[in-house]
Amino acid sequence: MTPLPIFLSVVTILRNNVESVEQSLRLLVDKCQPLAADFEIVVIDNASQDGTLERLKALVEKDDFPNIQVYALTQKIDVDTAISVGLENALGDFVAVVNPLEDDVSFLDVMLDKALDSNDVVFAHNLSRPKQSLLYRFSHAIFNAAYRWFNGVDLAKDAPHYRVMSRAVVNFILQHSQPEIIYRHLPATGGFSRCNLEYNFLVSTARKKRFKGSMDRGVKLLVSSGKAPMRAVTSLSFLAAIANLIYSFYVVVIWLFKADVAPGWASLALQQSGMFFAISLVLLVFGEYLLHAASVSSDEPKYHIAQEFLSAKITRRAQLNIQEVEGSSPPAAGTADNSREG
Repeated sequence: MTPLPIFLSVVTILRNNVESVEQSLRLLVDKCQPLAADFEIVVIDNASQDGTLERLKALVEKDDFPNIQVYALTQKIDVDTAISVGLENALGDFVAVVNPLEDDVSFLDVMLDKALDSNDVVFAHNLSRPKQSLLYRFSHAIFNAAYRWFNGVDLAKDAPHYRVMSRAVVNFILQHSQPEIIYRHLPATGGFSRCNLEYNFLVSTARKKRFKGSMDRGVKLLVSSGKAPMRAVTSLSFLAAIANLIYSFYVVVIWLFKADVAPGWASLALQQSGMFFAISLVLLVFGEYLLHAASVSSDEPKYHIAQEFLSAKITRRAQLNIQEVEGSSPPAAGTADNSREG
């Protein structure tokens, strides 16, 4: 197989994967070496507490784990924010976001072929998803239905996490004030040429997803994806006003034509319950918008990198902003000679 004449970046997120980290990196290195002329693997350690970081430090010292960059975060953040950290540090012509525990790494060559065929972004949807709890599946279906209604995109099928993006798409995402939010849906809604692929990969080691964390990410994504949710708030308010107006006519009709109803009791109880139900829905959505606005206006950094280290072996000859001067030896991996910066 002839390597593709591209520089490929692979972003992967790890947290408490000490038992599987070596296997995961081995899969990525073995796949990338014959696939691309140049490659790098950007690993984001999401504040692991089980020895994953120590294991990563040991692995990158070995020559058979080249071109790996590790960024260790000081505290756990959500997956989308962790991915945005990886995108910020990826330099490739194409950037793949891969979870080796859930995604079929061997499918990456098919995705790259499609990306080179004038597709800015290539999504890959696994038809064999790991089993989740009934509550999670029910909430997931409701969220996807709501997001599809608001934005016309089914995130699970039309914008899954497993993807290959061109440098133009990555740069566009990073220009946004909140790349960790729009990363998920922007490539599918931003007018880029895209390709959606499907494959079957039996996932045996994936972890159960937590309902609370998924709900938080889903609500954040839903209320930040455009004006449609706020339009829903105004629509709910309008419908509540119309319903109460109609109900007022109903109360008047009952009062005029019924003689055996307790005066005012039934109509008052029903009116109050209906009003409070509508108000509760409005306050719920509006409250989420206020929380989102508060998070946007906060000056607190979204993440902190505690440590950063590279593989002992880097196969790339052309380092960023470095030019070799004729008759001089190239700098050692991980160092830069300022006198030769372009």
